[in-house]
Amino acid sequence: MNKMEQTTENKEKQQGKWYVLHTLSGHENKVRDAIQKQIEKNEDSGVFEVMIPVEKVSEVRQGKKVTSTRKYFPGYILVRMNLYSDEAGKKIINEKSWYFIREVQGVIGFVGGGRQPIPLSDKEVEDLMRQVNDLEDKVTPKIIYDIGETVKIKDGAFENFEGVVEEIDHERGKIRLLLSIFGRSTPVELEFWQVERE
Repeated sequence: MNKMEQTTENKEKQQGKWYVLHTLSGHENKVRDAIQKQIEKNEDSGVFEVMIPVEKVSEVRQGKKVTSTRKYFPGYILVRMNLYSDEAGKKIINEKSWYFIREVQGVIGFVGGGRQPIPLSDKEVEDLMRQVNDLEDKVTPKIIYDIGETVKIKDGAFENFEGVVEEIDHERGKIRLLLSIFGRSTPVELEFWQVERE
């Protein structure tokens, strides 16, 4: 059982709520690692878990299928924490948790609510975790073309020609286009990386 499944099954037992943090683009891993190190050092911080939702993507580069991971929400990470404490029936920001996160280099701020961030609802967390679990097991093509779409050839004998997508073979990483050559429709098979959207 992975973390995502535990989150939905044990949400009653877990402390804290999930919040979305806006980070500098490209610094998501650094921010996650910094928060994780702080969590391990400082157990009473009120911060319990941090994660970056990712998906597996595949592409064919020079005839070889390559699988890599891509961030599902670039520039954002999720953190489970106790950001508020109840004092006399009022929600008060837990300053220790607030500054614990705000002082991490690369964090721009919490998403939603300004100085009073709003946590994700239980429904939003369940939906998000379900999507992340589905993405963990499934490999999707890095670039998805549609039948009938017009694309431009960026490499090969027909460079700078435009063609209409007729067939897509995700297994082989190939795409078949119909090109107009000398006034005739001619089918041409290329690799995904040889074409681009206009």
